[in-house]
Parts: sequence; C-alpha cells; structure tokens
Amino acid sequence: MAWLILIVSGLLESVWAVALGRSAGFTRPVPVLIFLVALALSMTGLGYALRTIPISTGYAVWVGVGVAGTATVGMLVLGESASLLRLLSLLLVVAGVVGLKLFQ
Repeated sequence: MAWLILIVSGLLESVWAVALGRSAGFTRPVPVLIFLVALALSMTGLGYALRTIPISTGYAVWVGVGVAGTATVGMLVLGESASLLRLLSLLLVVAGVVGLKLFQ
C-alpha cells in the first residue's frame, strides 16, 4: 500500500508543479488553490509512505515520478519540445526509478 501511495503522491507532485507554473506568480486563484491542495496531499502521502519505505528510495521515487509526470504533461499538453533526446532522458529517469524499486 505504501508504494501505491508513494506513486500517487509523485503524480500529485506533477499536479502541483503544473499548477504552480499556471498560477502566474500566485496571482490566479484557481491554480493557486490546486497547487495548495495537491502540495498538501502529495506531502502527506510522501510522509505516510516513508514510514515503511527507506527515505533514500522513497524520496528518489517520489521525485522521479514527479519529474516524469511533469515532463510528460509539458510535452503532451503544454506544447513543450518532445525531441528524441528529451524522450530518451525521460526514459532514463523512469529506468532509474524502476531500478531503485527493484534493487532496494
């Protein structure tokens, strides 16, 4: 269960990161609200998961899921470049996250 919560918390990291970018310096209320809620839920889930998952693995997986999710949203939704090198770099991040889980 801790791993599922950790993954969901990592995805929520992507939500708050995108909302932060959309908040225009905290001047747009809806993205700010989404940012605050997603941030609180993400941190709560991370804290819960780290009760049973080692910090070195748990934090790295949380960040990796957040990075992969945020980059994917950027490329698919926000019109950011999806060049071959960026996609390969993203694949390396995902491979690192999987490796941390497999070899803990």
